Amino acid sequence: MRGVPLKAKECATRSRQLQTCQPEPNLPVRITLAMLLHRPGNDGMNPPESPATNRAPLPSDGGAASAPATRLSRSVFFADFYAYPAAAAAFIALAFANDVHRWMVSVLAVVTGVACWTLVEYLLHRYVLHHVKWVKEQHDVHHHDPQALVGTPVWFSLLVFLTFVTAPVLLVSTVEIAAGFTAGMMLGYLGYVTAHYGIHHWQIKSSGYLGRLKRRHALHHRFDDLGNFGVTSGLWDHLFRTNITARREPGRT
Repeated sequence: MRGVPLKAKECATRSRQLQTCQPEPNLPVRITLAMLLHRPGNDGMNPPESPATNRAPLPSDGGAASAPATRLSRSVFFADFYAYPAAAAAFIALAFANDVHRWMVSVLAVVTGVACWTLVEYLLHRYVLHHVKWVKEQHDVHHHDPQALVGTPVWFSLLVFLTFVTAPVLLVSTVEIAAGFTAGMMLGYLGYVTAHYGIHHWQIKSSGYLGRLKRRHALHHRFDDLGNFGVTSGLWDHLFRTNITARREPGRT
């Protein structure tokens, strides 16, 4: 399994906190679970209890306050969990209603949309959430306070889907393909927001799919923009060599 290589400067910065880092140019990040779990207030798997779910942003490293994040009320934040199942179902119905005899094409379009979402998720997280200035400031708040209800309102994300997914695909294909593909992308997004919320808010056992996702995401929060950008899948981190792995120390279970 390949991990993300650390440069000497990055290694020196992190070596004060983590002694498993080495400055060799092609050495992958290998950290022990014991050192990951040593982080105060974080058991590495389940979030600490915190009464301040939506508290104010923490100061940045430079001492100035972070830009105000798009902090959502609970009703606005959880609207995704109701709107996207309904929207995906509506697009699937449209795909089948447009030409019921081409149902296999519609099914394939949905599956393709779900698969494509995993790449979009990776690219957005790596290049937008961590590098586009205003968006990065919002995402930094999430890294400081993982349980804060930070995000975008559902009307905005739906508009993004219609503008950058449905419309372009409709221009180059048929209605059933565009509707099916949009539904698949929406289902992928729904899986992402559900998994990401669960990772930070649910008590998850270490075994199973969500347990593996939680360990991967804990490493991302530990090393910020070095890797593990995929939340629902580690496929693209492996392909683009941004996968961060952890190993257990000998004798630990």
